[in-house]
Amino acid sequence: MKSDPTVEVIVVGAGAAGLMAAIRAAERGKQVLLLEKNTKPGVKILMSGGTRCNLTHATDRRTLTDAFPRNQARFLRGPLAALGPEELVDRFNAEGLATKVESTGKVFPTSDRALDVQRMLLGMLDRAGAKLQLGAAVTGIQATSDGFVVATNTVNHHCREVVLATGGQSYPGCGTTGDGYAWAKSLGHSIVPPRPALVPLKTSESWAHELSGLTLPEVGVSITKPGERKPLAASRGSLLFTHVGLSGPVAMDLSREVTAHARSAGLVVVCDFLPSRTEAALLDELRSVSGRRAIRGMVAEWLPGRLADALLMQAGVPLDRVAAELSKKERQALVDRIKRCGFELSGTLGFAKAEVTAGGVALAEVDSRDMQSKCTPGLYLVGEVLDIDGPIGGYNFQAAFSTGWLAGDSV
Repeated sequence: MKSDPTVEVIVVGAGAAGLMAAIRAAERGKQVLLLEKNTKPGVKILMSGGTRCNLTHATDRRTLTDAFPRNQARFLRGPLAALGPEELVDRFNAEGLATKVESTGKVFPTSDRALDVQRMLLGMLDRAGAKLQLGAAVTGIQATSDGFVVATNTVNHHCREVVLATGGQSYPGCGTTGDGYAWAKSLGHSIVPPRPALVPLKTSESWAHELSGLTLPEVGVSITKPGERKPLAASRGSLLFTHVGLSGPVAMDLSREVTAHARSAGLVVVCDFLPSRTEAALLDELRSVSGRRAIRGMVAEWLPGRLADALLMQAGVPLDRVAAELSKKERQALVDRIKRCGFELSGTLGFAKAEVTAGGVALAEVDSRDMQSKCTPGLYLVGEVLDIDGPIGGYNFQAAFSTGWLAGDSV
């Protein structure tokens, strides 16, 4: 096999983290080779956010880190000190990418085009002087006495330092098929078992499937074990019914708790469809209604008509029942359905539809001050190959950009 002369830095993977690492290292005058097995770079960038690319979240460093699980939040302090969300946006604005903040705090390009983000990053890469090779599938990474040999399908590359930015296993159609885990393990690292996160949930309850396409802007959602009231996790936000179950930000944020459970099938998603109103207030309103007002119309003032009808049927209340004629038992059954509607889960849509991967290279084995391996000097690990997974809303892209920047600033 052909052998190339030694370069200073090889970055493996041209996603958000890899591109940023290569850009920053080359800006500092390093000789950088960026290897990408796909025929185009930044594939996940192009498809993220519904092809709009949610770059980051409009908040400060501390609030952003606190959104991650505790051990991840501690780890991310170093990368975010090097490149926080405000600095990221300022840098991109200076490169000509106009951005906007939506009501949810999500930051998008003003154009709503992920393609503009990819093109901006490639322009930065080119001006910095880094070399990009596409269709270069890495087959192995070996440490040597004076650096590393990075083998591809055609060439053995020699370098002094390697930045591993291969991503996780989410959206394998993007090329993120978990290759980096084996290479990290061969170089001394432990791998926290990968599992899907930010992934839609499945339920076998057909009446939920019939609500497919319905979005509710504010739902209180919790995950519980069968027969238990104390939740494993809870959150509040927008919920979307799909043809197989539940999606939307609140369901996807809680999905990491589902996939972390040894037996996710059988867990119950409990929905409070009116989280801003108490159970007592709803019961009082139902008790005080008078006249011939239909209960169907009354509930449809609180909730979308399709959901109102479904909850009435689930509560065993006829759709044509006059509200004032509801029995005490019917009132309670209806309020129970509104405030504590349970859906038994049958699993998730898996890595194929997961936005991020939970698990990966153990954080205790990486120095968060520079992203260098504590097991193999000269190896740097960034982005989703690490055991980092945050909530929906740009948090994971920020973690990728920040860890990539810090590695590029340290090689």
